[in-house]
Amino acid sequence: MKITIAKTAGFCMGVRRAVDMVLDAANSTNDPICTYGPLIHNPQVLKMLEDKGIPAISRIPETAKGTVLIRAHGVPPESQHELEQAGFKVINATCPRVIRVQTIIRKHAEKGYATIIIGDRDHPEVKGLMGYSAGKGHTVCSMEELADLPCFEKAVIVAQTTQDTSLYDDVKKWATINHPHYKLFDTICDSTEKRQAEVRQIARTHDAVVVVGGKESGNTKRLAQIASETGKFYVHIEDISELEKSHLQQLGSAESIAITAGASTPNWIINKTFRSLETELDKKDRAISSSLIVMSRQIRNFLLRTNLLLAAGAGSMTYACSKLQNMEHILIHSFIAMLYVLSMQIMNNLFSISSDRYNNPERADFYERHKKSLSATAFLAGATGIYLSFSTAMLPFIILSVMSMLGLLYNQKLFSASFRGRKISRIKDIPGSKTFLIAVAWGSVTSLLPALSRPDPDVVSFAFVVPFVFTTALLFARTAFFALLEIQGDRITGKETLPIILGEKRTKKLIHNSLYIAALIIFISTLTGIIPKTGLLTALIPLSMIYLVKLHEKGALYPGMHLEFIMESHFLLSGFLVLFT
Repeated sequence: MKITIAKTAGFCMGVRRAVDMVLDAANSTNDPICTYGPLIHNPQVLKMLEDKGIPAISRIPETAKGTVLIRAHGVPPESQHELEQAGFKVINATCPRVIRVQTIIRKHAEKGYATIIIGDRDHPEVKGLMGYSAGKGHTVCSMEELADLPCFEKAVIVAQTTQDTSLYDDVKKWATINHPHYKLFDTICDSTEKRQAEVRQIARTHDAVVVVGGKESGNTKRLAQIASETGKFYVHIEDISELEKSHLQQLGSAESIAITAGASTPNWIINKTFRSLETELDKKDRAISSSLIVMSRQIRNFLLRTNLLLAAGAGSMTYACSKLQNMEHILIHSFIAMLYVLSMQIMNNLFSISSDRYNNPERADFYERHKKSLSATAFLAGATGIYLSFSTAMLPFIILSVMSMLGLLYNQKLFSASFRGRKISRIKDIPGSKTFLIAVAWGSVTSLLPALSRPDPDVVSFAFVVPFVFTTALLFARTAFFALLEIQGDRITGKETLPIILGEKRTKKLIHNSLYIAALIIFISTLTGIIPKTGLLTALIPLSMIYLVKLHEKGALYPGMHLEFIMESHFLLSGFLVLFT
């Protein structure tokens, strides 16, 4: 069974911008916030906003206070004026593509042009566009309605930004032949064109299509319409819970399934659909799959959810660092690293249940159901690790105790400060702190603490600095990569992660650069004799991680257990690369 997610699935630029604007506004002020009309056409996003205390108002009050955001579809200019007159601070979250169409209509209306809008007259975007036509606007949704319009002395033709491209192509041909003096503007968003073209293409190469998105979303309904026209089995759902038994039977008989989504469908809904389909169809496959395959998947999922795989990776990384430092490896150091990472990672996941409800619902459910046992495991692992460190040397014991204490206090209110208008009272509130602290903690526990336990530690020498920088760079890239995958859920819950602060493009550059630095430092250190030549193979770790990240960026690997397992396995591999050299 092959499941493919369309590359164009999910938030378009305009919707992403609108959602980011309302969440940033909510996370930076305590004043009342609302949206004028539904911000976008997606029930899950609207429910999320309501849960955060951001309602959608349908009428403009006489007097008001606080902030109101104009929906991504835009509103008539008189509505924006009325909102300002009521006392609102108005933030215009209208999609820039829609603003362009508004500008075209307004400028030509001022010159006496009639406006012909190809679109759904009941759609909020079209209603907003009509407000810029100075009473000379006409909305049509078919070629018949277009032909029935009178001939205008001068007119402009524009399209709703999410209109069907094939219909608008027919409109342009008709206008060129019958009214060559009309001005034609290509106003369908390129994102819409790409989505519609891709759904036609993937429907040809797959047996079934699942369209995910709001039932009121015009662009999502058009994707479903296009999928139906291909003759392949398709289903349009807002949430995976809407899939009926008959749907699953049809999908279960397909060799390949494509998932596409409208411009207002968030990533967490798409990923949830992908994971749930994978799980549901996997149940059907068990009858024909070998028990070994089924068992291997169950073991994989258990190792990931309990963080045992990552903890084992820390132990393996400690062994690799000792080889790079040309230092005799003592097994207790690997156990200390394993126990510390296991403890901290479990606590981190316990603290992240709220954002995981969006980013990783299965993990959130697992930690919710096993909260007590996992909390006890985290405490016992942390305490055991500290006890073992005491048996090595006093300085490693003190450092690990401080690191563990900081981990326990990460979510506790400790001080009062502010950043960009946002209150900071906990370590977790410090922007980007999670990525940096995890990276430094791994570098310390895998390379620094073992070195400090020696009778004559020389931690300032390059031989000891190189493994620390190498491990820190790898973990920085790994943590930033997962933060990128979880950006929407983190923004919803108000987290200031690195991708939210720097943006996705800058974060991607940082990830690539960190991995290149990790590989380069191994090459240079090996050539100059700082570390043994046997350590050269460890450069394969960052190079492999770069390849994995690029595969994901190209859409070849989707967020889920498989991607997570491959990423986390790199650290386990590090020890094996130096084991037989």
